[in-house]
Amino acid sequence: MSKSIETFRDAPVPKAVLSNIIPSIISMIMVLVYNLADTFFIGQTKNPYMVAAVSIATPVFLLFMAVGMLFGIGGTSLISRMLGEGKHKYAKHTASFCFWSGIVIGIISMVLIIVFVEPICLMVGASKDTLGYSKEYLGILAMGIPFLIISNTFSNIVRADGNAKKAMLGVVLGNIANIVLDPIMILGFGWNVAGAAIATVIGNIVSSVVYISHLVSKKTMLSIKIKDFRISRRIVFGVLAIGIPASLNSVLMSSSHIILNNMMSGYDDMAVAGVGVAMKVNMVVVMLLIGLGTGIQPLLGYCYGANNRKRYMDILKFSIVLALGLSLVMTAVCFFGAAPLVRAFLDDQSAFSYGFQFSRIYIISGPVLGVLFVLVNAIQATGAAFPSLILSISRQGLVYLPLLVLFRFVFDSAKMLVLTQPVTDYAAVIMAAVIFVFTMKKYFPVKES
Repeated sequence: MSKSIETFRDAPVPKAVLSNIIPSIISMIMVLVYNLADTFFIGQTKNPYMVAAVSIATPVFLLFMAVGMLFGIGGTSLISRMLGEGKHKYAKHTASFCFWSGIVIGIISMVLIIVFVEPICLMVGASKDTLGYSKEYLGILAMGIPFLIISNTFSNIVRADGNAKKAMLGVVLGNIANIVLDPIMILGFGWNVAGAAIATVIGNIVSSVVYISHLVSKKTMLSIKIKDFRISRRIVFGVLAIGIPASLNSVLMSSSHIILNNMMSGYDDMAVAGVGVAMKVNMVVVMLLIGLGTGIQPLLGYCYGANNRKRYMDILKFSIVLALGLSLVMTAVCFFGAAPLVRAFLDDQSAFSYGFQFSRIYIISGPVLGVLFVLVNAIQATGAAFPSLILSISRQGLVYLPLLVLFRFVFDSAKMLVLTQPVTDYAAVIMAAVIFVFTMKKYFPVKES
């Protein structure tokens, strides 16, 4: 454990950054591979309505991933700052609070989704052709919601005390289980969307078991024991102050996806399938850059807690340069590889045409996404609740949703609806830069000599 803290505190900046972001990026690659594999094997059924149904149900799934982000990002930010301050006992209480709160919310959510699965599917854009598949997929996913929340929470929190490799292991093993089971259950057993959902649930159970076994061992300073559970103002506010903005961004992304699906279904079910696959292709860039951003957050949080502004800024500068380089490379890969990537998921010519066009539109914002995710995590690392909230509600809410409605009204075009996201992303980068400058001046000012 001392080696982990020494890396945060003393390792050369490139080594400290790379030792934390490489496991995080590998984790995101595995999440990406799982997402692509899920859609790929559903696509092998040659039924585009199944692909559309998975796309329709995905936003609901993301809502519960957002709960995991609430406790995961909020908990990571608070725990890393507490460790920087040397308050190890508070870090242990925070981890236990996040675990048991997530379990309770997960069980309640599971029951609600199972009971109201049909009206929920209709609300998020299911048509008469996709309703049956959407209900089947989402109904099974609901049974794994508690494990989904735990796996998403602790894939973040486990990194907070320097166990980036263990955090990676949980993600990797869970997603390998999912990927291996997908072709067996979807195609081998002929369970189609039900098979995809069962594989996802099992994958989240595997991840949860990895994290729970680690957290009850002696290899971590964190805890999920009920005796360490505490509800105190600092823990609750500390987790929620950063967790709510982080999860709110995911909720807004999910909500905007639901609205987009409803708008797209007004054109064609194949447009819904196309946009779903285009989002998967865009995830090739997004997930890698999210991995970079989340990988540095514990480092930055520790520096903030230790009041080491110079190291904080050195880590930030190195990460931004790295993010720019990775963004440009991955943008080129996805732009020029759009056709084969989309063709892997969609055989229907109409759906492929939509997917190819939409993929190239989404990737327009690729070059700047890395900087955006680095700045977002840098702000969250300071525990700055209000700046984090403003940035979260602006990107997918105050900016994206009005633009989406405006583009629908003015252009009445499926392609222009998709263009809303890149336009929003460039605006978000500018906002993030401005908010970051404000955050540093208020929460982490330069010491006067």
